[in-house]
Amino acid sequence: MAKKGCKMKDIILKHALRNAVLHGGKANVNAVLNKVLGELEKKDIAQVGKQVKKVVEEVNRMSVKEQREKLLEMWPNALEKKVEDKKALKPLPGDTSHVVLRIAPNPNAPLHLGASRGVVINGEYAKLYNGKFILRLDDTDPSIKKPLPEAYEWIPEDVRWLGYNDFELVIASDRMEIYYEYAEKLIDIGGAYTCTCPRERFAEYKRKGIECPCRKKEKEQVIKEWKDMLAGKYKEGEIVLRVKTDMKHKNPGLRDWVAFRIKKGEHPRQGNKYIVWPMLDFQSAIDDHLLGISHIIRGKDLMHSTFKQKLLYEKFGWTYPTTLYWGRVKIHEFGKVSSSEIRKGIEEGKYSGWDDPRLPTLRALRKRGIKAEAIREFWLDIGLSERDISASMQILEAINRKYNK
Repeated sequence: MAKKGCKMKDIILKHALRNAVLHGGKANVNAVLNKVLGELEKKDIAQVGKQVKKVVEEVNRMSVKEQREKLLEMWPNALEKKVEDKKALKPLPGDTSHVVLRIAPNPNAPLHLGASRGVVINGEYAKLYNGKFILRLDDTDPSIKKPLPEAYEWIPEDVRWLGYNDFELVIASDRMEIYYEYAEKLIDIGGAYTCTCPRERFAEYKRKGIECPCRKKEKEQVIKEWKDMLAGKYKEGEIVLRVKTDMKHKNPGLRDWVAFRIKKGEHPRQGNKYIVWPMLDFQSAIDDHLLGISHIIRGKDLMHSTFKQKLLYEKFGWTYPTTLYWGRVKIHEFGKVSSSEIRKGIEEGKYSGWDDPRLPTLRALRKRGIKAEAIREFWLDIGLSERDISASMQILEAINRKYNK
């Protein structure tokens, strides 16, 4: 809170000058506003927005030398490193005039501790830049990662519990007709083709960098076979729709990758309405563009997805979002526990449920008395780094003790 007698304009000026000095002479309105709101009493908040913008404009007209001199003249200790600085997120690169961020979990389980990193980092950046935060449930894999009906409610609950209430909920399987529309647009511009080659044969083509004979099909034939896929005239594995890339690409994984395949079976949300499902890289790329995502922040293990999706963006003439990555964080006490293993353990009676205290789910951690504030601080301490690290639950528990006093 602001000290008694401290004027609001002085608080704004201090943070505007400090932000400018730390970032090459240009203060960011949203970053300054976030700092100011953390220091003002509630009665002052309503009038602060316009004043922040005005002061930032004034500060940004000054030279860096003038900014530094004025800052240190009025607040001699303003540039000393503070404890909270280690928790501060670095400024986002690229265009930050309209920040739109997303997390995209598969609703095959409630969120676990590892997944909460994405919520915290993206959620905090959305707050920092007064941006938009989207929770997208990527549920277009009805077989390998079969969605769990309860997870459609559990995941939004987990996000709210972590302290991020202002998000837009998007469910991928509700957007199937959109993916079909863009598949047909891709076919129309010659960017995709239907492939009936057995998987083993195409793998050999891919390994050798040889073009599949299906690539030479006329557009009319591709459209007909695509329509036949949608009409259920093929069995699983008989045909796929591939994105036409470069069969001599230096990365074999990027050679004519699959965009759609046939998967029959009941979907917990869509029933038996659809049998042709997009692969995650196609679905995610289309959604990221249509939802206006400005920055994608995710694990470095998904760099391969970035490369695939960029090839699709090039086909449509779109600009790919600015992308940042974080490294792996291994929590000693949990090791590698997958959602499918947990579900199996619950079914076999090994665990009492998704909130069993032995599990790393947020529902289980809540039951153990872990506070959302502690989880936020835990991830902000680690920050956004591509370096792989190991951590212990003891660190989280130590942070948590501060919030239980």
